[in-house]
Amino acid sequence: MMIDPHAIQGLARATGVFAVMNTRWGWPTVESLHFIGLATLLGTVGLLDLRILGVGRGVSMASLYRLVPFGVAAFGLSFLTGSMFFVTMPDQYLFNPAFQLKLCFLAIAGLNTAAFYVIATRHIDAAKPDDAAPLSAKIVALISLLCWTAVIVLGRVITIFRPPFHSCPWC
Repeated sequence: MMIDPHAIQGLARATGVFAVMNTRWGWPTVESLHFIGLATLLGTVGLLDLRILGVGRGVSMASLYRLVPFGVAAFGLSFLTGSMFFVTMPDQYLFNPAFQLKLCFLAIAGLNTAAFYVIATRHIDAAKPDDAAPLSAKIVALISLLCWTAVIVLGRVITIFRPPFHSCPWC
């Protein structure tokens, strides 16, 4: 089953997103908000991941964990703005292998977040500032850092690699 880019763009036109994104300041403003969201996400969740991995011993993991709601809000902002890019120019995303890989890493990051709440949070609450995290929590933190880094890198590659629809071998 092939997804119809015209139907997706029709949604953007019907909701006014297409009009906003095609104003002089629409795309640059939304792109700036997207990057602010990603930077905030990585700056909050990434700091906690690094601490779990052993960087910054002496800093309480529980204190850094209090920043996670800001990361969740930042993810929401990035998701909203990223959706605006997608519905405005779906043909540039649907057939782009970098976008498809980005979605895969987003899915892995989401599953990893669930693993974090099952595996790591109980250790964070009980840990003292100089305590090391257990290996299971370190694995989850490493996967998180790798996934979010891949999401950011692939997001940049999307804008460089703008294939026509026929260039995607698996679409």
